[in-house]
Amino acid sequence: MPRPLTATIHVDSMQHNLQRARICAPASKIWAVVKANAYGHGLELGMQGFALADGLALIETDNAVRLRALGWIKPILLLEGIFDPTDVALLAEHNIDSAVHCIEQIKMLEYTQLYRPIDVHLKMNTGMNRLGFLPDEYAAAYARLRAIPGIRHITLMTHFANADELEHPRLKIVEQVRRFRLGAAGLLGERSLSNSGGVLQQSVLGDELASDWVRPGIMLYGGTPGGKTAHEFGLRPTMTLASEIIGIQQLQSGDSVGYGSSFQATAPMPVGVVACGYADGYPRHAPHGTPVIVDGVRTTLVGRVSMDMMTVDLSPIPNARVGSKVTLWGDGLPIDEVANAAGTIGYELMCAVAPRVRVQEGRLGTNG
Repeated sequence: MPRPLTATIHVDSMQHNLQRARICAPASKIWAVVKANAYGHGLELGMQGFALADGLALIETDNAVRLRALGWIKPILLLEGIFDPTDVALLAEHNIDSAVHCIEQIKMLEYTQLYRPIDVHLKMNTGMNRLGFLPDEYAAAYARLRAIPGIRHITLMTHFANADELEHPRLKIVEQVRRFRLGAAGLLGERSLSNSGGVLQQSVLGDELASDWVRPGIMLYGGTPGGKTAHEFGLRPTMTLASEIIGIQQLQSGDSVGYGSSFQATAPMPVGVVACGYADGYPRHAPHGTPVIVDGVRTTLVGRVSMDMMTVDLSPIPNARVGSKVTLWGDGLPIDEVANAAGTIGYELMCAVAPRVRVQEGRLGTNG
């Protein structure tokens, strides 16, 4: 028998969350973001879950080509663009769109003869200060792209730093929109603005965030970028990480458990050993008290997470036994709640699930 640790991917929830994005941004086309192996869900299942998206967006050039091999015929966008002049031919061969965020990428396109027209997405840096041209540099970059014979459509794009917090003290989303409009004034092309946070704020900001394209990521996987819980946004979990109890120890008052003996029992208590550890992607730094579900009952992590195992308090589950079912996140236990307890974000937990964890498909239905 295989080790009893599985990541169940709920494709029906992915479809549901995509529809939520459409409801939030009804006038926009959707790039479903599938970078990092579809946030740990797998490209094949991501393609299945987001089959009704208008396009798929990702970072990895090899996976962009793989999507074509898997049968995806709609648009594909490389969010970081190309990394080497040899990538230009790949764009034309596989009909892949590319972000353009620096002068070096423009030079690659200028110096390579394209045998087939390609579409590009010119990125403006409106305050995130990672990638993109500043607003006062943007028109010149646009003109240079427009002069390249093989460039067909140019989409105008930016990325929001704090879309989940409308009144962020350093950089508000409305200020980024203002800078974008100023830098893009008079330029022809579709607009691409909102990430998940921006999509979920459309009901508040309305026309302020109107654009031709949106690029949701985490919301499609049942996580929240902030502001509210995923459930409050009407999102459903798309991944359930589940295991079983493989051993039980009876601690006495004063006994400790795990490496470092960091947890000490204050009274007699049963402790369950779960087949999951940091080598599976569960965060090693998750503290005592991180929520876990055993046989449908909420309890907590105790002791330090080790490579292959973790230990949980079985006091609330007196009938727990070897083989009892354990939910680490997902159906019934929001991934963001686990992430918050561990001082991280749901994105990281999804993406960190290790290759040795068995992945299976399963419907969540109306639960979760």
